[in-house]
Amino acid sequence: MAYQSLKDCVQDLEKTGRLVRIAEEVSPDLEMAEIQRRVNQAGGPAVFFERVEGSPFPAVSNLFGTSERARFIFRRTLESVKRLVRFRADARELLKNPLHTIEAPFRALPALPLRSRSGPVLHAQTRLDQLPQIKCWPLDGGAFILLGQVYTENQEKPGIFSSNLGMYRIQISGNDYEPNREAGLHYQIRRDIGVHHHAALNRGEPLRVSIFVGGPPAHSFAAVMALPQGMPEVCFAGALAGRNFRYIRKNGYVLSADADFCITGTVFPGETKPEGPFGDHLGYYSLKHPFPYLLIDGVYHRKDAIWPFTVVGRPPQEDSIFGELVQEIAGPMLPVEIPGVKSVHAVDVAGVHPLLLAIGSERYTPYEKERRPQEILTLANSILGYGPCSLAKYLFIIAGEDAPHLDVGDSQAFFHHVLERVDWTRDLHFQTRTTMDTLDYSGTGLNEGSKLVVAAAGPQRRQLLTALPDEFRLPSGFRKPALIMPGVAAIEARPFMSYVSAASEIEDLAKLLEGVRGLGGLPLLIVTDDSLFTSRNLSNFIWITFTRSNPSHDLYGVGSFTKYKHWGCSGSLIIDARAKTHHAPVLAEDPRVTERVNRFAAPGKPLHGII
Repeated sequence: MAYQSLKDCVQDLEKTGRLVRIAEEVSPDLEMAEIQRRVNQAGGPAVFFERVEGSPFPAVSNLFGTSERARFIFRRTLESVKRLVRFRADARELLKNPLHTIEAPFRALPALPLRSRSGPVLHAQTRLDQLPQIKCWPLDGGAFILLGQVYTENQEKPGIFSSNLGMYRIQISGNDYEPNREAGLHYQIRRDIGVHHHAALNRGEPLRVSIFVGGPPAHSFAAVMALPQGMPEVCFAGALAGRNFRYIRKNGYVLSADADFCITGTVFPGETKPEGPFGDHLGYYSLKHPFPYLLIDGVYHRKDAIWPFTVVGRPPQEDSIFGELVQEIAGPMLPVEIPGVKSVHAVDVAGVHPLLLAIGSERYTPYEKERRPQEILTLANSILGYGPCSLAKYLFIIAGEDAPHLDVGDSQAFFHHVLERVDWTRDLHFQTRTTMDTLDYSGTGLNEGSKLVVAAAGPQRRQLLTALPDEFRLPSGFRKPALIMPGVAAIEARPFMSYVSAASEIEDLAKLLEGVRGLGGLPLLIVTDDSLFTSRNLSNFIWITFTRSNPSHDLYGVGSFTKYKHWGCSGSLIIDARAKTHHAPVLAEDPRVTERVNRFAAPGKPLHGII
C-alpha cells in the first residue's frame, strides 16, 4: 500500500528496524545537524527527534540516508516508474514486454494530480518561529528549510500542468528578515522557478509561492528530479508515490493536501534582501547575496505533523542518494534527447556540477586510419545545452568504441582511459566567459566563470607512470610531490596570493619540468595546498581539483602555446587547485557541538553503536 503521509513512512521504518528515536530534547542550533551528519556518515538509520527545543513539532532526518533505505521506501513503485521512463525512451520496450504495455496506462494513472476541497494540511495554522529552527553550520545566517518543495506556476500559462516543484532553500530566520513575516527564497541559476519569476516580472505582478514540507516521501524526491520538458514534478510525485498528488486552491495559492506543512507567500517585483551564508553541498559556504524573499501569508500544518530535514555539505551526504536515484531513473532518457550519447555521469564527490563524465559515439569519419574527436565534440556541446548538465564546469567525454565495457560511473577507470589517450595539444576546448553554478565560487563572480571540455578518442598514446620519475625536481616554492593515481600527481605549493604571482610561479615549474625525462607518463599535475591530503584517495583528488579551479584562470601546461586562439600544451597539463583568496570558506564543525553530541553515543543512549 502507498504511503499516504510522512507519518506512515516513519512508522514503517520504525517497525522494520530502519529508524531510531531520540526522546531527549535536542537543540536545532547545530546539534540536530551534527547528529544527522554523523549518523549518515556511519550508514545509520533514520532519526526521529521527539522533542525539538523551541518547537512543538517533532522532526525526522536521514530518511533517504542509504541506498537500501531509499529503495525500501519506494519499493512498491520504483520499478514501475523506471519502466514508464524506459517506455518513453525506447518504444521497442513496449514490444518486448507486451504485459507491461497493457499495465502501463494503469501504472500512469496515479500521475494525474487531483484537486481536493480539503485535506489534512488545513488542520491548523502556526508561525515560522514555531517550526524547528534548524541551523546546520556555524557560519549559517539563520535557520533554513532543507527538504522544502517549492511550488510555483507560470503566470503566462497558469495551472497545475505548467507548475514547477523544486527543492530550493528557504531562510526562515536571521539577517534582515522580519520575524514571522518574511523568508528568503534562494534559487540557483537555470532553475524553472526563475522562468516563472521572470514571467511574473514581465507582467509586473507578484509571484505566488507555496512551500510544502513533508507529505509522502515521493513528493520530496520529485522536487529534485530532472524531468523532460513539459512533465510537471507533481505528476512524477504521484507516479512514484503510487497515489495521486492531491492539491487544494486557497486564497490564490496551491496547497499540497497531504503535506505536513505548507507555507504560502508572495514575492513582489524588484524586492530582494541579503540571504545566507549557508553551508552548501559543494563543501563550502555559499555567501550572503541579495535574493528574492517571501511576504508570508500563512503557515498551515496537519494534526500529526512531522518536520523532515536533511543536511548538506561536502559529499557524500544524504542528497547523494537522491543523485544516485535521479541518474538511475532519468539515465535512459539522455540517449533519446541527445542521439549518440551513451551515458553521462555527474560526479557526486565533486559536488555534481563541477565535473561531468560522458561516453559518446565517434562515427563521423570511420574511413580514417586514426580516429580523433569529432562527433564527441558535437555531443559535448549538446550535453552542455541539456537541462541541468548546462551548469557543468568540466566535461570529460570519450568515444565508447574505444572502451565498450567502460562504466562511466567508475571515475578512476574513466580518468585512466582518458589520460592514456588525451592529446593536450588538441583536446582542450574552453568557454572562457560563461555562466556557472551559483554555488561555485571558483569563477570570476556570482554565476560567472568558464568551462572546459576534454574530448579523447583514438588509440592509447602513452603508458601511465605508477611512480614519480627519478629526475623529478621542483623549483623553490614547490614541495612534497605525491602520486595520486597512475598518471596523476599532486605538488604542494605556497598559498595562493594572486593570479599574477600564480602564473609566474607555475610557469617556472612548467619550464623546469620541460627537461625531465619520462614525464610523458605523467600527463596531469595538480598544484595544491596539501599534497598529502589531495593524494590520500580518489575523492579528495576529485573534490580539491574540480571545486577549486576555474579552467580559464587555473590551467597551465608544460610546453604551452596559443595558436589561432587555441590553447594547448605538448607536455603535462597543470591545474592550480589551491584555495584562492576569493573562494568561500570550507565547512567545518564546531568542536564544542561535536562534544555535546557525543552524549547520545554513550552506553544506554539511542545512538550508542551507531556513531
